[in-house]
Amino acid sequence: MATVLQLAPLLLALSVIARLAWTYLLPNGANFVDLHVYLGGAGALNTPGTLYDYVYADQTPDFPLPFTYPPFAAVIFYPLTLLPFGVVALGWTLGIMAGLYGLVWLSQRILGVDGGHRSAMAFTAVGIWTEPLRSTFDYGQINVLMVLLVLAAVYCTRDWLAGLAVGVAAGIKLTPAIAVLYLLGVKRWRAALWAILALAGTVALSIAVIGQQARHYFTDLLGDAGRVGPIGTSFNQSWRGALSRILGHDAGYTAPVLIAVAATAVLAWLAWRALASDAGEPDRLGLVLVVALLGLLVSPISWTHHWVWLIPLLVWLLQGPYRYLGEARALGAGWLVLILIGVPWLLSFAQPSIWETGRPWYLAWAGLIYPAATVVTLGWIAALRLRFPGGKRSCQYRAP
Repeated sequence: MATVLQLAPLLLALSVIARLAWTYLLPNGANFVDLHVYLGGAGALNTPGTLYDYVYADQTPDFPLPFTYPPFAAVIFYPLTLLPFGVVALGWTLGIMAGLYGLVWLSQRILGVDGGHRSAMAFTAVGIWTEPLRSTFDYGQINVLMVLLVLAAVYCTRDWLAGLAVGVAAGIKLTPAIAVLYLLGVKRWRAALWAILALAGTVALSIAVIGQQARHYFTDLLGDAGRVGPIGTSFNQSWRGALSRILGHDAGYTAPVLIAVAATAVLAWLAWRALASDAGEPDRLGLVLVVALLGLLVSPISWTHHWVWLIPLLVWLLQGPYRYLGEARALGAGWLVLILIGVPWLLSFAQPSIWETGRPWYLAWAGLIYPAATVVTLGWIAALRLRFPGGKRSCQYRAP
């Protein structure tokens, strides 16, 4: 371990160089389709009333990509439309790398890890090549920033600033709004209120700037998963996506999906109780991870790049309060292997079309991989309360 930490700066430099070479030297190293959507949608503000009519199809003729984000996102992205796309794409790529390092560093600070910057460098060097980050780089996605803002809220002791981080993140992309459950669960009432107010502020600002298109989003388009993409593709690792592949059609929120969602919610509640009842210091990272994993499974669509939360999960399993348990190390190793291989990505080569939900049973069940691994992880966390009844279960961190 000491040798790895000593080599961490070199490993990170090589990893960054290799990723940039992959992006810019290989024919299909990156297409930045989502970044094109961000900027294209923002650019549509120049023509009033066209924001949610915009679609990007230059590289995706079989799947024209509409602007599906809250109107505040278009306002935030608009200044980037004034720059050449190539400049924005390079800055975005470097920003993802810096953000990845930031979320690892924040995860360690929340845990109280005092291993210096080398440990964060090592995690970042490896994290660049995991499936959630590979797809983030390929598409030019924004999820690293979303996770970073939520972790900043967890780390920050000032309620107004923590709430502002969550509210702004939710204003750009709705999924971080589930972090309000974390704030309520740890009884940070003022931070939760600030988050709601900040989100409301983003809505008010977007209506003031954009007008009718902003109102159209919140009254007509909000919650329409059909605009986001094909539910049944292997890249969708939510319960709805996984069960749709098994059933052979979009399961919607019918009984099988609702049962899975309800069972996951109960399991997440038990996992929360297990961590919250520890006699030691509150496990803030573990608690927010329970909420994030729940959100990933109950969302109608959780693309593989939404699963950036698996990087803080690895930090928690391998460096957190339960790292001395063999099960924690085994889960950490299992998740690491899983996301380095990229099973949903491999399965995508076997699906005839992203729009076809039906497939052979063995491919359908294999596509259950992220939900199944998440259930195992939450179940293990929940079982900690039974394994260590009535006492302090975690251990204090000692620097390597």
